[in-house]
Amino acid sequence: MLKGLAITPPVIGRISIGRVVERNGKRLPGKDDQFTLTSQVQNRDGWLLHPLDDVLKKDSGGKLRTIPVRVLFNEPALNLRADYSLFDRSTGRPVCVGNGDTCRRSGSDGIEALPCAGPDACKFADGECKAYARFNVLIGDGEDDALGSFVLRTTSFNTIRTLAARLQYFSAVSGGRLACMPLELKLRGKSTTMSHRSAIYYVDLVVRAGLTVEQAIEEARERDMRRKESGFDQAALDEAARQGFANGAFEELEEDVPAVVEEFYPPTGETGTENGKPMESPVSLRGRLQEKVARAGAA
Repeated sequence: MLKGLAITPPVIGRISIGRVVERNGKRLPGKDDQFTLTSQVQNRDGWLLHPLDDVLKKDSGGKLRTIPVRVLFNEPALNLRADYSLFDRSTGRPVCVGNGDTCRRSGSDGIEALPCAGPDACKFADGECKAYARFNVLIGDGEDDALGSFVLRTTSFNTIRTLAARLQYFSAVSGGRLACMPLELKLRGKSTTMSHRSAIYYVDLVVRAGLTVEQAIEEARERDMRRKESGFDQAALDEAARQGFANGAFEELEEDVPAVVEEFYPPTGETGTENGKPMESPVSLRGRLQEKVARAGAA
């Protein structure tokens, strides 16, 4: 295994509730009120739709607001990985990734392990750090590809907190059979004073429509039994994933990061404010980061 390369779940598509749109000749993130499934290929007009997008939208009668899913792993944290992340918008490279306790920061001397104060108290990030999560799921029951996942990337605290809670709870009530639970992603709306009373959307995880929690647990027990009888080793799969994630400092491949930055870390000044704070240009951000790295090296 190549050291420094995080081995992540194979991805065959993306799940989003937003898209990058053109405004005055500039590409900026835009929100939506439905899920969109895309392939991993994009052209000048954006990401190409995955064939499942049309199938599921026809089944739902129009807008796609629920998606039947299963997760890959029994351990909740392997399915949903959330960090505080700082990217250099001008290069698309990760600069610092932490969990509120420790962080991995890229500097002139390589990657350093340092204390992490979190985005609100971090002087190095200067307000540019965000919570950022990746959630891998199988759509349906993984009929076509039992290990090929769709990834939902998000910087929404509402989505991250909700998914983290649901995964922990479903793992607990199912006796650790999380990967066997029949679940679905559900788009929910809410309004807050920060959203100026307009609707914002976040992603929830619930048992599939038509099932009670008790019925979903019974189905999970039966599926778990069938898997064990066939020789499917879920514990070994979880351990393989755990080792793969630990093999790299940063999860995203360098070739994928520019698209992540474009969608979730828009150029400062183009959208006015972010989380109620004024945003700056990517040039000034890059300059400040370079100055801080230089100062740290000099010290």
